[in-house]
Amino acid sequence: MSENNEKCACGCNGHDEREDKVLEVIKECKYDKSQLMHILNETQNIYGYIPMSAQKIISKELGISMAEIYGVITFYSRFSLEPKGKYNIAVCLGTACYVKGSQSVLDKVKEILGIDVGQVTEDGKFSLEATRCIGACGLAPVMTINEEVYGKLDPSMVKDILAKYE
Repeated sequence: MSENNEKCACGCNGHDEREDKVLEVIKECKYDKSQLMHILNETQNIYGYIPMSAQKIISKELGISMAEIYGVITFYSRFSLEPKGKYNIAVCLGTACYVKGSQSVLDKVKEILGIDVGQVTEDGKFSLEATRCIGACGLAPVMTINEEVYGKLDPSMVKDILAKYE
C-alpha cells in the first residue's frame, strides 16, 4: 500500500489477517512477557518467518524492546527474519558433518537449485541454509528438508532427494 492511501491490489485494504492471528496468540498468552518464545514460535508458524511488522506488534503488546526481540530471534536458529521456501533445506556444517563431506553436499544443492545459502528459489519452492549442528552426528553428513532428516549423504544422492519435492 502506498503512502497516499491507495488500496492494496489484493483487496485487503492494507490489512494483513496474520497480524490478527499474532494478536490472538498474545492475548491467549495473557500478554505475559515470559511467553515470548512461544509467541515468536507461533508467529513463525503463522508467517513462515518473523517479519518486522510482527516484531513491532509483539514489542508494543508485551512492552518488550525491539532490541530484545531481535536478540532472541537471532540467537535461536529456529527463527528466521527472512521468508523461507515451501521446502527449507538445511545442510549441517558442524564438525562431524563437515569432516565427512557436508560442504560437497551443500555445493551440490547450490548447483542443482541455482541458489546460495540464505536464498530462495524464484518459484518459492526451496530455500537453503547452512546450520552448525542438528544433533544427528551419527548420520553425518546430514541435511534436513523441513522436518525430514537425510543422513550418510554424498553429493550423488542430492538430485534424487530433491526430486521427491518437485
